[in-house]
Amino acid sequence: MENKVKRSGLTGRQKAAILLISLGPDVSASVYKHLSEEEIEKLTLEISRMRQVGADEKEEVMEEFHQIALAQDYIEQGGIAYAKEVLEKALGPEKAMNIINRLTSALMVRPFDFARKADPAQILNFIQNEHPQTIALILSYLEPAQAGQILSALPQEMQADIARRIALMDSTSPEIINEVEQILERKLSATVVQDYTQTGGIETVVEVLNQVDRSTERTILDALEIQDPELAEEIKKRMFVFEDIVTLDNRAIQRVVREVDNNDLVLALKVASDEVKEVVFRNMSTRMAETLKEEMEFIGPVRLRDVEEAQSRIVSVIRRLEEAGEIVIARGGGDDIIV
Repeated sequence: MENKVKRSGLTGRQKAAILLISLGPDVSASVYKHLSEEEIEKLTLEISRMRQVGADEKEEVMEEFHQIALAQDYIEQGGIAYAKEVLEKALGPEKAMNIINRLTSALMVRPFDFARKADPAQILNFIQNEHPQTIALILSYLEPAQAGQILSALPQEMQADIARRIALMDSTSPEIINEVEQILERKLSATVVQDYTQTGGIETVVEVLNQVDRSTERTILDALEIQDPELAEEIKKRMFVFEDIVTLDNRAIQRVVREVDNNDLVLALKVASDEVKEVVFRNMSTRMAETLKEEMEFIGPVRLRDVEEAQSRIVSVIRRLEEAGEIVIARGGGDDIIV
């Protein structure tokens, strides 16, 4: 039949839709209670697109779900290795590995889980003499607060290089991850999961830099501006976003309001959260607040690109004021006093 759903090439969302259709409305409603609004919307849309699902398709998706559920139960009983052994005996090595890979990806099982539970000073002691790429790989898998503390404690001449390596990192093979893990396994004694994973990147290094002290941050960014100006600028842009204006104190916000263009404020606040609007309006005169509110109503719908550009210009002003020492942005690493 023309609209019949085929088993091959189904996306994860399509499989989830078929599963919920198979389970019926009562069970599906219970599942929905554990999903976010965005997940519910996407899944409901996918279900609505399903014109007809054959019995064979339902059975195969239910069987796949059953296998993954069993695998998860085996993991809880004895870990990944135990689950893999049981599944290999029941289904064969190839099918067992496919299930394990899908499950570990769904569970976001990541390497270096043991290290994320360790003390940063202890990790620093073990990795400080390793190659910068090795250190970058380890830091990219740690919690940002951990990685920030370790990066701050490393020699200044290494900090920018390691930050750059984290930012440019993409995916790493299981063999390399395993080799690096052995460095810490011998000391911290833990089991790990081997899987292709993606880590590092701009967002990771931004999270790490947000946790280092101000001196370390400036040292790293100054060095990166020489080594890779485009990367340094991209990192700077992401280290403070418009919504972070709520973290500034009243005097800093008042200074920003006086400095930025009113038209940018109108656009930026048009789609801002109520919290952001409240904070900004509270730090301007009643007359100015009423004027901005009227202008926001008057301009009607606006392009998202225009809003983002306006917010970016305001963030640039905030960064310039910070660099001039006129305001201070609260960040991690104990440097959180705003004056």
